[in-house]
Amino acid sequence: MKNSDLPSNAQWHSRRLAATPRGVGVMSDFFIHHARNAELWDIEGRRFIDFAGGIAVLNTGHCHPKIQAAIAAQLQRFTHSCYQVVPYTEYVALAERIIAITPIAGPKKAAFFSTGAEAIENAVKIARASTGRGGVIAFGGAFHGRSLFAVSLTGKVQPYKAGFGPFPPEIYHVPFPSQGVALADCQRAMEQLFKCDIEPSRVAAIVFEPVQGEGGFNVIQKEAVQWLRALCDQHGIVLIADEVQTGFARTGKMFAMEHFGVAPDLMTMAKSMAGGTTLSAVVGKSAIMDAPAPGGLGGTYAGNPLAIAAALAVLDIMQEEHLVERANVLGTRLRERLSRLQRNNKTIADVRGLGAMIACEFVNPETAAPDAELTKRVQQAALKKGLLLLSCGVYGNVLRFLFPLTVEDSVFDEALRILDEVLGA
Repeated sequence: MKNSDLPSNAQWHSRRLAATPRGVGVMSDFFIHHARNAELWDIEGRRFIDFAGGIAVLNTGHCHPKIQAAIAAQLQRFTHSCYQVVPYTEYVALAERIIAITPIAGPKKAAFFSTGAEAIENAVKIARASTGRGGVIAFGGAFHGRSLFAVSLTGKVQPYKAGFGPFPPEIYHVPFPSQGVALADCQRAMEQLFKCDIEPSRVAAIVFEPVQGEGGFNVIQKEAVQWLRALCDQHGIVLIADEVQTGFARTGKMFAMEHFGVAPDLMTMAKSMAGGTTLSAVVGKSAIMDAPAPGGLGGTYAGNPLAIAAALAVLDIMQEEHLVERANVLGTRLRERLSRLQRNNKTIADVRGLGAMIACEFVNPETAAPDAELTKRVQQAALKKGLLLLSCGVYGNVLRFLFPLTVEDSVFDEALRILDEVLGA
């Protein structure tokens, strides 16, 4: 039922347009009032099933009681001291727990920040300090954040890079070896880059997402990860795995790099590590992490105590509720349903992903061209039935599914029925 004390969605929408800039794009025309696990309700009382998860932030769902309790307890003690001024034990305890589960061999260390973009920028700083080099290589279709250096690494112009240049120098892109791009093509592009633009002895880092998020849930080829590892070893380059979206059980492993049989030197993580509070991390080999001098890393709010408390609770929940296993169960169910729908729906060109990081791609069946408009129509049709979905992909023709891994079976089944109705039509 509508909360009579609140203005309507339309009224708030009008106020939003007047008070906030258009550059902060907003997908929905309604405003959230409250939420629980995989469901949310707007200020007019309408219920939605949330398969967006705050863009992969809510693997443990909305308002998990253990996260609420952890934040409430920390709130009674202190909310801020700035870790660099007066440290707190919980920061160290979380670092110990994170490095224990991070798939990097040997001694490791962790530093905490606030956002994924901040983690990426600090990972590059660490790599540059460690190698004494400046160049950074990323991939087409990548998304690494919206801050100026992070967006320079991002491999998608619209809407992230358009109008914001010039960008920092010595950033290069090569094709991403995934769906539709052969590893040999990526290798040739890298060789050409080394011949024409920058010698490998000046490259500090290669940055990649094991599964591209905004790029379309493109899974990197296992052979490509192994080739990148060998290439970095050959030339003394730091290999950085961006696990901001893939981490914390989303792909059916705690971290996506566990699927590929080789380890990076540094990893970035954020999003679902802290249950909706602002926390990110860089984790990596101790010798590399220790390269910056004291004061070279940090931030006023980096490793906020409330977010640290939430992250410790998230790790407990992941273990106690078996969310890695749950991701595989739910992902299999979703993939099977989408694949069955694909057999009778020629607009669905591909169903792909790892674990519960699943997406489907839409094309014009007559031309095989990416169909962003159809994707929007499917998204809107699902929304009208109460299912919140996100699109992605370089061409905007991919729907991604980022439901909480804690979603109740009954709610998950309801969402699958909505997909049946929308895609079956």
